[in-house]
Amino acid sequence: MKEVILTESSFTEEVLEYKGLVLVDFWAPWCGPCRSLSPVISEIAERNPDIKVGKVNVEEEMALARKYRVMSIPYLILFKDGEPYRTNLGLAGIDEIESMWK
Repeated sequence: MKEVILTESSFTEEVLEYKGLVLVDFWAPWCGPCRSLSPVISEIAERNPDIKVGKVNVEEEMALARKYRVMSIPYLILFKDGEPYRTNLGLAGIDEIESMWK
């Protein structure tokens, strides 16, 4: 499954109203660790078709970053049935990220 680009206007429908798991990657284009994590996030989306994977550009979606208290990036939040369930801060490998729901 391809990653979904999340915006303030789509976040409620795509994440908060979604029944199941949604992994949200808060990132910025200037962030080196975010760029390094990007192919890992893409591979996770491919390997886990039962999990929705979304990306939030914190420069374009500052309100979402503030709402979820994103102070450092990359920052991952795993939502379960619309509620924040687990988080991961910083660069991580596939196994570490997938352990958030396994």
